[in-house]
Amino acid sequence: MKRNLVLAAVFALVAFAMTATAQKAPNFSGTWNLDVSKSKLGDNNRIESQTLTVAQTSTDIKITTSTKRTPPPAGAPTGGGGGGRMGGGDQTVSYTFGKDTKVDMTMGQNTVPVTYSSKWDGSKLNLSSSRTMTPPQGDPITFTSKETWELGSDGKTLTVNAERTGRGGTVTSTTSVYNKAQ
Repeated sequence: MKRNLVLAAVFALVAFAMTATAQKAPNFSGTWNLDVSKSKLGDNNRIESQTLTVAQTSTDIKITTSTKRTPPPAGAPTGGGGGGRMGGGDQTVSYTFGKDTKVDMTMGQNTVPVTYSSKWDGSKLNLSSSRTMTPPQGDPITFTSKETWELGSDGKTLTVNAERTGRGGTVTSTTSVYNKAQ
């Protein structure tokens, strides 16, 4: 009886330790280079290269994006660009895990409030942002971005699945594959 009780206690401790280890949040810190050939960035993609520099603590994550774009085709309209990881803008964004962060972003001559959110889903990190702009003539337009970050089993590959909505509710979906720099 005593032996069974001891074995049951040992088994429970091992099971608890395995569960705690399995649910430990991955650390995305490091420098990540976009593998354009393995990514699905859409037909209008002009990203030549992109680097994410990530600093993560137990309470937050800071992501600095640097992007090099190919020139637009001859006769293509210029402007727009969109900013952000897939829009091609260089930027730094910070998220506090499990908490909304509100910041004011300068866009041209306007200041737009942006809400950043993050949430763990097991070993996946869900990041989102939302901003609403009101053009001089027209109804407000809300732009949203939802990303799911996931490390490969080797810890050297980062996959970011993203969905963005914009003007008229247009949805774009991308899959970006990054390799950890040595």
